[in-house]
Amino acid sequence: MAPAWILVLGTVVLGSATAGPVPTSKPNTTWRGCHISTFKSLSPREVETFKKAKDALEDSLLQINWSCSVRLFPRPWDLRQLQVWERPVALEAELALTLKVLEAVTDEALRDVLDQPLHTLRHIQSQLQACGQAQPIAGPRPQGRLRNWLHRLQEAPKRESPGCLEASITSNLFRLLIWDLKCVASGHLCA
Repeated sequence: MAPAWILVLGTVVLGSATAGPVPTSKPNTTWRGCHISTFKSLSPREVETFKKAKDALEDSLLQINWSCSVRLFPRPWDLRQLQVWERPVALEAELALTLKVLEAVTDEALRDVLDQPLHTLRHIQSQLQACGQAQPIAGPRPQGRLRNWLHRLQEAPKRESPGCLEASITSNLFRLLIWDLKCVASGHLCA
């Protein structure tokens, strides 16, 4: 029995030596030199400031009777449905619209509550943009689902009232921070 095990062991060792390393995931060239992975999770303090901002926004929206016809972020909005290279593009567009809407809030009490979350969102956006600049300029053009999502985000300010936009952005805020950002920061590991 021992010679049979030696033969099997020898075959396995020789086979693995000639086969080379087994890749554990696809190579990640998109984020080389970027520090986006630091956003896999936010600190409890940052999450708390976003929770306070979201609560304040929701309270202000409850005082107004909005009739919003379309959901800006439909249920199937899940970055895992996109290819890995498409995810940061979608997140950057989602983040840009979120910043545009939240920066337009005029209520002074809300502005104070939004100050720190806006600072954090701008920092995340700057990191995404820096990572995007590290990528080659010529790349695949958005198609399919990504193109539809980008178009939807681009058209939202033209089609929706400021209140409906604010309501959509507010309800989407934690999904953006917890799911979408984490997915992009995880790269190929987000499946």
